[in-house]
Parts: sequence; structure tokens; C-alpha cells
Amino acid sequence: MRCQSKVYESNNMWYGEDRPRWLGPIPFDYPAYLTGELPGDYGFDIVGLGKDPAAFSKYFNFEVLHARWAMLAALGALIPEVLELSGTFHFAEPVWWRVGYSKLQGDTLDYLGIPGLHFAGSQGVIIIAICQVLLMVGPEYARYCGIEALEPLGIYLPGDVNYPGGVLFDPLNLSEDAVAFEELKVKEIKNGRLAMVAWLGFYIQAAVTGKGPVQNLLDHISDPVHNNLVSHLTSV
Repeated sequence: MRCQSKVYESNNMWYGEDRPRWLGPIPFDYPAYLTGELPGDYGFDIVGLGKDPAAFSKYFNFEVLHARWAMLAALGALIPEVLELSGTFHFAEPVWWRVGYSKLQGDTLDYLGIPGLHFAGSQGVIIIAICQVLLMVGPEYARYCGIEALEPLGIYLPGDVNYPGGVLFDPLNLSEDAVAFEELKVKEIKNGRLAMVAWLGFYIQAAVTGKGPVQNLLDHISDPVHNNLVSHLTSV
């Protein structure tokens, strides 16, 4: 496996010893092993998970992976509901968790709300699982194992395990500007962390209200006093 290249840039405010810290100006004994070489390093590791360099590298790989999938999944959960509620498009089932529930029950849903357009049918869970393995697990496993895993297929990428680059992973050449690319790495991990926290909220909202996140937001805006976390928990 190729060694991961350090993303530290001395002229970038998000890296190095002078980077922002999670407690801001409050004095704190930050871990010495968090040196600011990776994007999104705010010196936060209160339980010491990153003391082992090998484990720290593995955890960073996993965080980037989950952050990217959380961002894509958040779009997949929000866009159908927004289109449905705005009247722009009609879906057979726009709420993310109800789609999964329907497939687990063996229901057949019209794809994109178009009558007769079926993918997966009543065997949906099996086919969806196969698609996930092919489209998600396969590429991510190859990326995680190192971009050299793709070389037997004739695919040679210029980057490292987390940022492979090349036409497959960077078709817009966003990494061409090295300084801007370091900024994009920070933005990616920050938005990815936000998406992961958002998904925790999606799960809790679905369990408590049985609605989608967009409908929950509209309900809260229309009546914030009676539609909030505290009011729902106290009414259970």
C-alpha cells in the first residue's frame, strides 16, 4: 500500500500548530500526537483513540468513508421529500425510512413514481443489497486497500488512499490547485461530520414522529412550541 501523503500546508490556517482548536481560546492540554497534519484536526481526542499511529490512520480512513456516504445519503433522504412536498414530483413513497420498510415487507414500489417502472420488485432487499455491494462496498474496499489494488485492472491513480484523484475520483480536476484542494479537504470532512450528526437526527425523528426530516422541519416552523424534541418526548 502506498504511504498516505501529508496534507499539512504551512500557509493554511486549518493545518499545523496554529490551527483552530475545538475549545477555541480556552486553555487545554491538547494531545501532542494531533499535529494538524490531517484535515479537520481540531485537537479533539478526549479518550485517546489516536495514540496509536496505525489506529489513527485507520480511524481517519473510516471517518472519511462514512462522511462521504452520509452526505450522499442525506441528499437521498431529503430531495425526494422536498420534491414531493413542493409538488414538483410525485413519488410512490418519498419518506426515506418508509421506503426501506416497504421493501422489507416485500412491497413493489414504482421507481420515480412512474407506474409500471419497477426495479427490484418484491425481491427488493436482495437486489438492493447486491447493488450496494457492487456500487459501494467494492470501490470503497479497493480504495481502502490502497489505490494499487486497482492497478491490475489498468487503473493508475495519482493520489493516496483517501484522495485517489484521477479521472475516476476527481473528474473536475479539483485537486489541480494544491492550496484550494487543502481547503476542500477541510470543507469535506466538516460537512461530512455534520451529515453524520444529521443522520442521527433523522433516525431519532423517524422513531419519535414517524415522519421525514423535511416534514418535521415544516411542522416545527409552523408551531415551534408544540413541535420540538422536548414536546415529543414528554408526550410519549
